[in-house]
Formats: sequence, structure tokens, C-alpha cells
Amino acid sequence: MGSVDKSLVLDLIQESIDVKSKILNDDAFIQDIYLVGLQCVDVLNSGNRIILAGNGGSAADAQHIAAEFVSRFEFDRPGLPSISLSTDSSMLTAIGNDYGFDQLFSRQLEANGREGDLFIGISTSGNSLNVVNALKSAKKMNIACIGLTGGSSCEFDDLCDSIIKVPSRNTARIQEAHIMIGHAICSIVEKSIFGKK
Repeated sequence: MGSVDKSLVLDLIQESIDVKSKILNDDAFIQDIYLVGLQCVDVLNSGNRIILAGNGGSAADAQHIAAEFVSRFEFDRPGLPSISLSTDSSMLTAIGNDYGFDQLFSRQLEANGREGDLFIGISTSGNSLNVVNALKSAKKMNIACIGLTGGSSCEFDDLCDSIIKVPSRNTARIQEAHIMIGHAICSIVEKSIFGKK
């Protein structure tokens, strides 16, 4: 049995800090987050909703961000319409059984999405087939598409209206940055719509 010491923890924290420092010092990256936040504000102010999807840890991020919109983020206010497509086990198993895992999100989006909504696809690789297929369906439905990915070329590149790529190839570091970005977007939305500083 191998052993590790606390330096492992320090190394992981430092790696996370390094990725976030790259983001912090990249004005274009910060602008992209800000503009996506404003796009979310426009969608919600127009009476439409934000739909999110991802697999594994990215599914958890999709659920987390949707919950921040619907419940609350930093202060009490009315709920904002948002759903994650990875939360209904009956839906997922039915679609997976009847149509295949690659149709999990596109089938739901085709049933529940509407023109004017915003779809946020989350994938650390940017190549998750079921999210890619949902992006394709969204494009056909005139639903705006945002991608959250990692820092390499991917399938999302040609499908997203805006794409935010975390400057890392490490899945855990990308996921840590994704939830930070999601929180920034939630803060922009909440404060813009409800007027608190």
C-alpha cells in the first residue's frame, strides 16, 4: 500500500490557484464570463429560461447552477426559471433505454426547450456526445448555446455561440473553475435583475 503526505493537498490547492490566476489575469476571459452573465440576464428578462446539461461532475455543476437560479444565490429574491437535464432518473433511464445515452439531453431539450431560451452545455473535454447532440438540437431550435469546457480544441467549438475554456487539461481543475465561473454568472444575473450591489 502506498502512502502520501500532506504535500499532496498543498500541490492540489496550488494547481487550482494557478489555473484561477491564469483566468484572473486574462482580460478577454473575464470579459467572456461577464458577457455570458449579461446574456443570461437578457434571456431571463425576456421571460425565457436557462437550461443546462453535463455528465458526471459536470452534471453536478449543471444541477448546482440551476439550483442557484431557481432557489437563491447570495440573497432572497423571486426564483429564476432554470432546469438541469440530468436530474430526472426516470427520464434518463427511459431515454437511455429507448433511444440511447447519446440522446439523453437532446430529446429533453427538443421536448422542453423553446426559441429564446439559453442552453449551457458543460463538458471538461468539450466532446461529450450527448451534450454535443443537445447543442446541435439547440441550434436547430434557435436556442442560444454557451459552452463551458477545458482548454483544447473540441466539438463544442463549432456549435456554441460563446465558449468559455478553462486553461487546463486536468479534469478536476477544470471542474473547480467551472463552478467558480457558474457562481460569477449567477452573481451577475442576480444583482443585475434585482438591483443589489
